[in-house]
Amino acid sequence: MSSVNLRHSVRAIILDEEDRVLLCRFAIPEPAGRVVWAAPGGGIEHGETPLAALRCELREEVGLVVTSDPPHVWHQEVVAAGHASGYDGVVNDYFLVRSAGFRPRGGLSDEELAAENITGFQWWHLQDVAGFDGPDLFSPRDLATPLAALITYGAPARPVLLGL
Repeated sequence: MSSVNLRHSVRAIILDEEDRVLLCRFAIPEPAGRVVWAAPGGGIEHGETPLAALRCELREEVGLVVTSDPPHVWHQEVVAAGHASGYDGVVNDYFLVRSAGFRPRGGLSDEELAAENITGFQWWHLQDVAGFDGPDLFSPRDLATPLAALITYGAPARPVLLGL
């Protein structure tokens, strides 16, 4: 049996005082210039804890300093060729971070963000995610469903398992 090489990542569901969620716009060159809106975050380096990785990624990408230990709310495993360059898929662990609204600007330059395929940031209301009918995708694809539950009921007792 061959082992599956998955990229382990952490992501933050950042909700502001209006329950808007902050998403990154990822312009994925392959296949065919796809755009995916996803929570900020990134890979966990060898020897790094998930929360340390989360704090580092949020500071670098959006300029948010997280000093508390946010609750782990979602877990996602996607095994699919081509889903993450150089890997057989991803494992994403999502943490809920409450924050006042802010203008995202982290320590990474525009060039460094572009190297990670990040081309912008946007605060989204739940109804705008749920009603979106453009060509862009969300990650997870059905983001509106778990997001609605998170906004309505708060952090779950155990992380909710997400699909693609």
